[in-house]
Formats: sequence, C-alpha cells, structure tokens
Amino acid sequence: MSVASETWDWLTDSANWEGPAGIPSRTLEHLQYTGMTIAIAAVIAIPLGFYIGHTGRFRGIAVASTGALRALPTLGVLTLVSLHSGIDLTAALVALVLLAIPSLLAGTYAGIEAVDPATVDAARSIGMTHWQVLWRVEVPLGLPILIGGFRTATLQVIATATIAAAVPGAGGLGVFLLSGLAVSDYPRVVGGSVVVIVLALVVDLLFAAVQRLSTRRRVSTPERV
Repeated sequence: MSVASETWDWLTDSANWEGPAGIPSRTLEHLQYTGMTIAIAAVIAIPLGFYIGHTGRFRGIAVASTGALRALPTLGVLTLVSLHSGIDLTAALVALVLLAIPSLLAGTYAGIEAVDPATVDAARSIGMTHWQVLWRVEVPLGLPILIGGFRTATLQVIATATIAAAVPGAGGLGVFLLSGLAVSDYPRVVGGSVVVIVLALVVDLLFAAVQRLSTRRRVSTPERV
C-alpha cells in the first residue's frame, strides 16, 4: 500500500478519534497551547503597538526588533530556554510567544498608523484626549489590520505548536508527528500533518470572515469623531 492510502486508513480509523490520545483531544490541546500563546503575546505586543502607532515613537526600533524576532528559529529558542529551565511546557510557550509577538506588534502599530491623519486631527480639534482619540478613532478604524496581525500570529503558532510535543507529558497534534517518526510510522506522521493543515485552514477562514466583517462595518459606518 502507498503512504497516501495508509494515511487515509489512519485518518478514517475510528480508534484514532477516541479517548484522550485521539485526534479531537489532541486538537483541543493544540488549540489550548495556541490560545495561551496568543494571549500572552497580546498582553506584551498590543499595548506596545498602541503606543508606537499613536505616538510614532520607537517605530524604527520596533521594525528592527520584529524583523530580528521573526528570524529566530523557534526550535532553537526552545533548546536555548530548555538549557536554563529544563524541557517543560514553559520553555515551549516562551519560544511560541517570541514567534507570535512580531506579527501582533506589527499589525497593531500598522493599523493605528493607517488611520487618516486628517481624521485624527479632527478628533483632537474637538477636544478629544489622547486616550479618546486612540480608543474611539484609531482602534476602530485600524481594526481590520489589527485583526490581520492576530490572524498571521495565530496561524504561525498553530503551525509551530507541534514543538510542544517535545516536552515530556505534553500533548497537541505534534504528538502524532514525533511518535510516528520515532517508530517510522509515516502514515501517522502524514496524518498528523494533515490535521494541522486542516486546523490552520479552518482558523484562517474564521479570521478572514471576521476581518471582512470589520472592514465592511468600517466602510458602511460613517467616521464620527
């Protein structure tokens, strides 16, 4: 039998869809790791992005730092952190957070900067404070780009969160890849990869729908300041 047909057999085997080691459970674990990563990265990146986009300060540093962080190999970061703290889930989350921050940060300050300066000036001319300009003008108008940052970061994390399976006792869809490679079970490896791809496509479609909705609301709603 070919790997493709064996992979199909693995994906359609009911035994692989049941219990704590089944595909649904591993998918839920994968989404949990992704959610934790994005939440932590957002707490760091979103306030910085708001500040940079609103004030224009430190933009050059932000561009350089996001480029540097994107160049970091996630597996290398996991290895480096593990040398100091041991191989645990924290090390995996640190590596994934560093992966997610650049897209979130860039999407946030780019969304704020994309707002028409004339609109911002009009808001300030009627007496809005800096906070009011940010939350009532810049954030709503820059929301489609900000969501795009979340979209990119989330897809990157979903694709890379398989490294969490390298942590003893951890789960996620990476378990299928690593356990399959360990015993040369290539249908399991390919099947696990297919599940990761399908999950990423579904999440991407959801983000695309939200992004279109936010863009449509922005176009259909007159700008008020």
